Amino acid sequence: MIKAVYHLFISLNLLCALPVGAATAPVRVNIGAASVSSSALSLWAAQEQGIFAKHGVEAQLILIRGRSTLVASLLTGEIQAAFTSGVSVLGAAAQGVDVKMLTSISSRVSWKLIAIPQIKKAEELRGKRFGVQSIVGSTWMYAMLALEQLGLEPKRDNISFLPIGDPVTIGHALEAGRIDAAVLDPTLSQRLTSKGFSQLVDLAKTNATFPGLGVGVTRTYLEQHAVAIEKLVAALTEGLVFVQQPANKPIALKILMKHLRISDPSVAENGYQDHLLTLNRKPYPSLDGLRNAQRLMTQQNPKIAALKVDELIDARFVRKLDESGFIDRLYASQR
Repeated sequence: MIKAVYHLFISLNLLCALPVGAATAPVRVNIGAASVSSSALSLWAAQEQGIFAKHGVEAQLILIRGRSTLVASLLTGEIQAAFTSGVSVLGAAAQGVDVKMLTSISSRVSWKLIAIPQIKKAEELRGKRFGVQSIVGSTWMYAMLALEQLGLEPKRDNISFLPIGDPVTIGHALEAGRIDAAVLDPTLSQRLTSKGFSQLVDLAKTNATFPGLGVGVTRTYLEQHAVAIEKLVAALTEGLVFVQQPANKPIALKILMKHLRISDPSVAENGYQDHLLTLNRKPYPSLDGLRNAQRLMTQQNPKIAALKVDELIDARFVRKLDESGFIDRLYASQR
């Protein structure tokens, strides 16, 4: 009886903490994502565990390959929100497009530099081919961060970058020998290292900051649909909390295995544990991470150096949830 009353108390507290309007008619939101990787776990969980619906959001997840296409889809209204990194926000701002970063699942990178089995040392990467999704995209920047850790410089060391596709496609290209190395998410990295591929850098063990995946919206949508955004941010925040709870691990693993097409549970397990290492407890967007991304992007586009990155972040929705106690109650209710 006491246990039942306790759970009722927690449920009522969570209900009270929902954003204003959460009990009204659901809002329809098309959410675009540019690639498939374990970094999208909390997004997939929010959809498949009914968390969006719980918060009054009728969400449709749309895979839109390529950062520029994703931003264009925001502008045309095909999608209302992008689940993307700060890289897209910086790139959009450099083109005069006003996109705000509202959340971020992490401020560090959990990805790893994986090379073909014949490569065992950093110097053996000289003259080799790296697979990326796009030049100046997140996978390119992860590769740049990893090369910095090894003291390598692409121009000096004759390292080339080949646009291949999303991380899953990059992993297949590496396995097939079409490229020599890539930086991949923890789950894909685990799949390849279990087959004898070499891990040369684990970015989770470095101090490198980076603006992880989160919600990006246009200023126009932000000004006109504040209630919808409150609901969306609350749902994604609960998705982030959900995947971090030990009790939910079996569900999280099934989600990962389905979306990444992994059949080996141990590969999913190890990838999941690595992914957890860099997740934020509360999804505040990372200013330091955005500045680090700006530093790297400036190498390819000098105009990005002039951007005021603090103006690209709007943390008020996360802050409102945090100050209301909503996020802390989520963690308490899922113990």
